[in-house]
Amino acid sequence: MNITKLVVKNITRRRGRFVFTLLGITIGIASFVAFLALGGGLKDEVRREAAALGANLVVTPKGSCAYEQVSILTGEQLPSTITMEEVGRVAAIQGLTAVPVLTEKTAIRNRPVGVAGVLPDAMKPFKGWEVRSGEYFANNDERVVVVGAAAAESFGLKPGDEVTIRGTRLPVKGVLKETGSKDDTTLFLALSVAQELFKAAGKASFVAVKVDDLSRTDDYIMKIKETVNAGVVSDKQMLKSVLGIIGTVNVTLQLIAAISVLAAAFGIVNTMMTATYERRREIGILQAIGARRREIFAIFLMESGFYGLLGGICGVAGGLAASILVGPMVNQNAFLAFVKGNDPAAVLDPKLMVGSVAFSVAVALVAGLYPAWRAARLTPVEAISHE
Repeated sequence: MNITKLVVKNITRRRGRFVFTLLGITIGIASFVAFLALGGGLKDEVRREAAALGANLVVTPKGSCAYEQVSILTGEQLPSTITMEEVGRVAAIQGLTAVPVLTEKTAIRNRPVGVAGVLPDAMKPFKGWEVRSGEYFANNDERVVVVGAAAAESFGLKPGDEVTIRGTRLPVKGVLKETGSKDDTTLFLALSVAQELFKAAGKASFVAVKVDDLSRTDDYIMKIKETVNAGVVSDKQMLKSVLGIIGTVNVTLQLIAAISVLAAAFGIVNTMMTATYERRREIGILQAIGARRREIFAIFLMESGFYGLLGGICGVAGGLAASILVGPMVNQNAFLAFVKGNDPAAVLDPKLMVGSVAFSVAVALVAGLYPAWRAARLTPVEAISHE
């Protein structure tokens, strides 16, 4: 008796039932894999953006919460409540470098794009920017735009072109080299020009701060709080806070995916119980020709496991494809703005793929235990006499 051939023949006997049962486990595993892959990409991108910020401390509006910290990393629009007078007082503290940033939003060809007002002379060395084409700002008040690499490519911008921001046409003076951060998708203006265009005179959204002595970070935080009425968070605190939010979102999404896998498991139970009832006579014949209970049990359990194996493989493929294709479509949400489209090489984690298939097989085997036990418990007389 070739058990493998028997298993394959049995589960494909009812093709409609086979397809729908397989789809259930496939969709469940695909959801699970997609959320895991996107979640891993989110955490990696959060760390990358935090490093690209280039700051040891960030001065935020008083009472700001973790949502504002997410917005700082994603380049989303923030309330502009920090005054330039407060920026000057922070910058006057010995042992640190303070650079104000005004974050806003505009649109090019009806597509949203981030705008950052910066002090050009201070920001370039602060972040280590390099110009790919054209030129950088000539001074801190020049009415031009310097464009991030990805924004230039997305909107087809090059030095000499013009963009309209809040009804004002400004020339594109240069395009920055790729940084791998949100700076790539941003339009940069001189801070004074951004304040004028967005009616935020004398205001900034946050202040990025570098300290000379990292061992005195806590002292600098206290000095800044004593100097201005604003919040102060270290890069490590901000990273921990944002990762905590992302982690909570990931767990929630994975629980939702786990529920779909659980529903698929009940689908397998239903399919295998129906198969047990329909094949009583076949079970009796197998027993009559010498098959023992453990062999009957193994046949039904293998059928259930086959659903898990095939569904797991299909689900992993579908989930990874979804995580790569869907990523760019969800980055308009502040919490998901880190998802810029996962790198396939980063998503194709062997541990993730093997683990997901193993999880699918395990769920299917557990789902098949009771139907297999019921099939093995049938007596030969009861099975053969079944009409």
